[in-house]
Amino acid sequence: MKNNFSVERIGHDDYRPWVLEKHYAHREPPVSFAFGLFENHILIGICTFGVPSSSPLRRGICGYQYEGIVFELNRLVIETDTKNAASFFVSRCLLMMPRPSIIISYADTEHNHIGYVYQACNFIYTGLSAKRTDWKISGLEHLHGQTVADISRGECDRVGYMRRTYGDSFYLEERSRKHRYVYFLGSKRETKQM
Repeated sequence: MKNNFSVERIGHDDYRPWVLEKHYAHREPPVSFAFGLFENHILIGICTFGVPSSSPLRRGICGYQYEGIVFELNRLVIETDTKNAASFFVSRCLLMMPRPSIIISYADTEHNHIGYVYQACNFIYTGLSAKRTDWKISGLEHLHGQTVADISRGECDRVGYMRRTYGDSFYLEERSRKHRYVYFLGSKRETKQM
């Protein structure tokens, strides 16, 4: 990669506009680590990592003893046509992550993503995510399915509560499946144990 590219840790004010305006999801995930790709000191990309919200995922990836070191590469946005810039950027980010760590990332089939960047960085492909449905409310489609489901948290009959509250505006939508990739960061011994 050219000498005019660099990767640095960045703060919330730097990555937030990229996550909300330039990433297709247009919502901010939990972020523990954020990195910027700079070309001649100008920010041209962001990559963020955060703790996955799913505790069964965190425990299931390698067992409960590793739950505290599982992170999801949850946003990657780059604005450059430079060949291999994305794999260069992700590989540099991985070098800056704490060790040991287990990194999970997804490539969304709905957006025709395959995960070539992860393949180029030697992530391990673990298959497609399970089929799922998301809870939706007409007019509030921008809300994540989990955010909508949280509305009924604590109710005995959560679906019934949503139907009584929102009527025909409440509906279920099939979620696109995602390709899942995993990467292990650590010494040879740590990686083997994980």
